[in-house]
Amino acid sequence: MTTFDQAAFSTANAGQEALAFGRHIIRITADQTGGSLGCFESEVPAGDGPPLHVHEKEEEFFRVLEGRFAFWCNGARVELTEGGVICVPRGAEHRFQNIGSSMGRLMVVMTPGGFEGFFPAVAREPGASLDRICQIGEQFNLRFVFDAAAAA
Repeated sequence: MTTFDQAAFSTANAGQEALAFGRHIIRITADQTGGSLGCFESEVPAGDGPPLHVHEKEEEFFRVLEGRFAFWCNGARVELTEGGVICVPRGAEHRFQNIGSSMGRLMVVMTPGGFEGFFPAVAREPGASLDRICQIGEQFNLRFVFDAAAAA
C-alpha cells in the first residue's frame, strides 16, 4: 500500500470494471490512498439493489449520479434523486434499491478503503454460491442480514 501524500485521482471514463451484482467501476482504490478510502461507481438496473447488509468497519457515502433510489438505514427510509447524497455509519443495517424506471448510477465512497475489492473478488468466481459470496464478503468486512422467517 502506498503512502497517501499525493492526490489520488481517476480521469473521466477510467477505472477497473467489475461485473458482479451489476456493473461496478472501481475509480480509486485503498492502495492509492494509503488505505484511507476507496471509490467506485455502480450501475443499478430498475428495481435492483443489494439485500440488507452491514459494513463492520467502514462508513459509506453515496451520491446519486442518475436515477431515483430508496435507501434504508437502521429502519429509516429516504428517497433521493440525482445530486442527492447519504452517509451510512459503520455497523448500520442498510440497503438501497433503484425505484426508478431506468438504469440508475451511484458514486460510492467507503472509508477506510478496501471494500471496493469485493466486486472484483466476486467477479473472479462466476456462479459462486450464496455461501461462497458470504465468505468473500467476510473478507471485506461485509455481513449480509437475512430474514430468518423468509429463509425458512
